[in-house]
Amino acid sequence: MTLFDSIILGVIEGFTEFLPISSTGHLIVASQFLGIDQTAKTKAYEVIIQFAAILAVILNYKEKFTFKKIDLWTKVFLAFIPIGAVGFLFADQIKDLFSIQIVATMFIIGGILFLIVEKYFIDENNLPINDVEKITLKQSMIIGFAQIFALIPGTSRAGSTIIGALLVGLSRKASAEFSFLLAFPVMSAVTAYDLLKHYKDFNDANLMVLAVGFVVAFLVAYLTIKLFLKFLERFTFVAFGIYRIVFGVVLLIVFS
Repeated sequence: MTLFDSIILGVIEGFTEFLPISSTGHLIVASQFLGIDQTAKTKAYEVIIQFAAILAVILNYKEKFTFKKIDLWTKVFLAFIPIGAVGFLFADQIKDLFSIQIVATMFIIGGILFLIVEKYFIDENNLPINDVEKITLKQSMIIGFAQIFALIPGTSRAGSTIIGALLVGLSRKASAEFSFLLAFPVMSAVTAYDLLKHYKDFNDANLMVLAVGFVVAFLVAYLTIKLFLKFLERFTFVAFGIYRIVFGVVLLIVFS
């Protein structure tokens, strides 16, 4: 992996991790175009940029990472349990799902779902929850089960959690913010698991490539979170739905 590859993948990870458009799907496709093989070194790189994204969440929401917010984090970790359990029990089966065709199909399905939810299920004048801290235990659990679909490549962790949150009555802003916070335990668990599994690979890794990837992913993720919330103050998720459908169709055509 070159410095150019590191920058490109860092930008993609930072930009797509918290948007409902599947960071994994975009990274898979980008790696294909760049000719990057899935080796031990690239896995070490993925661990680094995932950690950068986690740090972006912490710094954006540092006021919520306190013991005063224990009630909120109880709900966040409750929502984490379903995907944590399913991901652990069926890790091998999930790995077998990785293919361009599945990624493309899930992009399209996710896009259609966003358009349906926006058209038939959202009433911004009658949404009971606009503050992420007012989410109930029941709502957080339902969102947690919705997040399980993110284990299918191309679905998007952010996308599945946001759709789940919208369906249980959260506003667009609250849905996005709960998705950001829920990324913390999910990505921390994935990063910790990958680090334990691949820590030896860091011995042979290019430290400059890792450092550049980390910085780029962090900066882009940090700015993306802020800009995404600004976007939702004026617009809906329709644009993301359309993008997902178009991107999925293009993938099916290019890789058919």
